[in-house]
Amino acid sequence: MPTHVPAEAHGDERGALLSFVEAQRGGLRRAVLGLTEEQNTSRPSAGALSLGGLIKHVAETELNWLRMAQQRPNEKQRDQSNWHESFQLLGDETTEGMLAFWAEVAVETEEFIRKVPSLDDTFPLPPAPWFPKEGRVSMRWLMMHLVEETARHAGHADILRESLDGKTAFELVDLVNG
Repeated sequence: MPTHVPAEAHGDERGALLSFVEAQRGGLRRAVLGLTEEQNTSRPSAGALSLGGLIKHVAETELNWLRMAQQRPNEKQRDQSNWHESFQLLGDETTEGMLAFWAEVAVETEEFIRKVPSLDDTFPLPPAPWFPKEGRVSMRWLMMHLVEETARHAGHADILRESLDGKTAFELVDLVNG
């Protein structure tokens, strides 16, 4: 990890989990630092991933998990017919717009996790071949999964950024920190 995650206040498990998610979000945000929209939507590897598309996907994925935990409908729900669109900026969508949307989701995630009575509280998983039948997960599991999901894609973003202009995650941290 190219940044140090500060220690939480003693016993502040929620704060620790939120800090680790935020550290991974920062990796993705830094990956687009100083790039043009053309660079953010380009696909510099053999795959179909772009930096802007990754940011959209991670933002929508965090929102989806948040809505599941809140047991509310997801206003950006994807299905098999449009799943691929979660990795692409479409129409008038921009990287800047996706970053703003993701910032709103992040605030909502933090507010929800800070207010939930217990990290041991659970919510049901939707029916899907990859989830156990009638499965449930805890709020703690949710936060660990957001760390995992965001970190995975932050790694993808590191590779894409380095492919575009050679800048590494450490160089981008230095750029942000002056």
